[in-house]
Amino acid sequence: MRATKAIIHLDNLEYNIKQIKQRLAPHTKICLPVKADAYGHGAVRTAIAAIRAGVSYLAVASVQEGIELREAGIVAPIISLSLPILEEIDSIIEYKLEPLVIDESFINELNRTAEMQRKTVAVHLKIDTGMSRIGCKPSEAVKLATQIVRAKHLRLQGVATHFAVADSETEENRNFTRQQFEHFTDAVASIRNTGITIPIVHAANSGAVQAFPDAQFDMVRPGLLAYGYHPLKRGASSLDVKPVMELITQVVLIKQIRAGTSVSYGRDWTAAEDTYIATLPIGYADGLRRALSPGLKVRIGNEFFPIVGKICMDQCMIDLGSKPWVQRWDEVHIFGTDTRDNTAQTLADIAGTIPYEITCGIHKRVPRVFINECR
Repeated sequence: MRATKAIIHLDNLEYNIKQIKQRLAPHTKICLPVKADAYGHGAVRTAIAAIRAGVSYLAVASVQEGIELREAGIVAPIISLSLPILEEIDSIIEYKLEPLVIDESFINELNRTAEMQRKTVAVHLKIDTGMSRIGCKPSEAVKLATQIVRAKHLRLQGVATHFAVADSETEENRNFTRQQFEHFTDAVASIRNTGITIPIVHAANSGAVQAFPDAQFDMVRPGLLAYGYHPLKRGASSLDVKPVMELITQVVLIKQIRAGTSVSYGRDWTAAEDTYIATLPIGYADGLRRALSPGLKVRIGNEFFPIVGKICMDQCMIDLGSKPWVQRWDEVHIFGTDTRDNTAQTLADIAGTIPYEITCGIHKRVPRVFINECR
């Protein structure tokens, strides 16, 4: 196995799910997004651990992601959160995925194909309340819900929306989320006033789970929280979660360089004095973003060392100083679960991005090692 590996702490995932459940009403289900290979954590093993920990639903971003879970033997309900193309409808039905529907033409096409296969498809009506991505207008919700329940081979399983800024603490954005909430609850009420039953109403992402308890409805979809990070500042919530992913590597070479020697592409960093440089077998092709140098320091033992020079595709270098105690093959912690470590949030702050992008960006060529499986 490579020196560079991602350690996935499934016991932390279980812990986080239990923490989230304590925040919810007893009847409220959890749908765990395992799209993008479970935010880089490994979709199949993460999904299995999550179900054992009490998750009721899974969510993917593509039909192919849903197929991967089904072929691994997972039978839990799976929502497909992105819009499919027509060629994927057969697979949606075959693999018992629950797609979002937003318009008449797709509803008709899905019903027609399901009729040909003599199957019934559970669907979720998606309402756009302010994300402006996918979804029907709130004013169209009753018409489309009626069309779904009249379709002989479709079953209205859920009605959903997605909050755009539930993770923001500014008053303007909090008001925007409240407006989305009101538009959504009005649309849901309009559907129910026609006598249509909605088994599952769901809207809340991680930010809404923390900051908008009224938005729990029947099910929540916390992604970032489950994987161990707060969308809001720590002080904004008493919810305690632990990072699930740990990224480590090893020192593969140590060499002394003289003052005035440059390191890596572009010669952006030059040694101010004689020092020792260690090479690490991890680079931007593994997911260690180039934007992390300068700025990122990595832990060896109890000490942190700065990455110097540009991060390369497959390697990077750190400055050990003039009198190093570090040895070749020592373990290096890029980010992780130890309270001493960087977290994905640390890297995101340096790179000017979000922790989702850090964990999702850890390439599949980095082996995942799953430990502390839920029992």
